[in-house]
Amino acid sequence: MANAEDLTAKRCKPCEGGVPALDASAVREMLGALDAGWSLAADGKSISRLFEFNGYHRTMGFANAVAWIANEEGHHPDLEVTYGRCRVTWWTHAVGGLTENDFICAAKVDRLVS
Repeated sequence: MANAEDLTAKRCKPCEGGVPALDASAVREMLGALDAGWSLAADGKSISRLFEFNGYHRTMGFANAVAWIANEEGHHPDLEVTYGRCRVTWWTHAVGGLTENDFICAAKVDRLVS
């Protein structure tokens, strides 16, 4: 079973498509390694988590830290930023679903707030 420490030790692998998305069993296993705040989309193709902060500046600091992780890993989430909140959604566009890269990045984002 995957755990968060194993995931944060990994680096994302370039993905240009041509590989299958993770199956439902693998997604459930990897989701279990993340903070319980992450949820799987109804279609099973993305994971997201809402982070809440006291103040806009803290929210923007978090969003910028997520952007830094994304650039370091070469894997970019969708970010929805509002006052005091930031929703982070990971999915691998090239495969139209989830890959290990999404869980690696989600685990690294979890470390920002733990």
